[in-house]
Amino acid sequence: MFFDPLLYGFVFLGLFTPGPNVIMLTASGARFGFLRTLPHLFGVVVGVGITAGVTAMGVGAAVQASSLLNLLLRLGAGGFILWMAWGLWQASSKPRKAADPDEKPLSFFGAVLFQWINPKVWAVAFAASAGYGAGQEAWFEAARLATAFSSLNLMVCLFWTAAGSLLTALLAAPTAWKVFLRIMAVLLAVTTLLIFR
Repeated sequence: MFFDPLLYGFVFLGLFTPGPNVIMLTASGARFGFLRTLPHLFGVVVGVGITAGVTAMGVGAAVQASSLLNLLLRLGAGGFILWMAWGLWQASSKPRKAADPDEKPLSFFGAVLFQWINPKVWAVAFAASAGYGAGQEAWFEAARLATAFSSLNLMVCLFWTAAGSLLTALLAAPTAWKVFLRIMAVLLAVTTLLIFR
């Protein structure tokens, strides 16, 4: 069965709960606005679908089986997430309308590539592939997982980006803005604990 309600429920809960993508999109929506964050958003949607698809094709099992590859991916993910958190920590303390025009949201391709080292996406994709397989050929399983992940993640990403964008009205004071960005930076840095648990 291509559409499995249990798979979709599991994937939705796995993607909706806070992780690197949710935190980054919420912060980006607040910093740059909904429209400027759309390339980042669509990059996440496409990247998550690709990651889920290749996991179903057996890449997830290969990563789990190779301790060196697993360690390299974990170190790369941890380093990149900490670098992004540092960028948020150092970001302009001015609200969006007065922020530095040189600051830019993550690009479409940057967001796609980030999914390859996003530990939460790998964990959810691996669990979905292992626990909700339909027992079909690999290409069918890959299409099934990619569709589930991308379609649900589109809704999740739209929600969190819009939420971040709406927060801007509450963060008009520079102090409130700075506190918000610092909280987002700390939350993003804390997600590195998912990598080494």
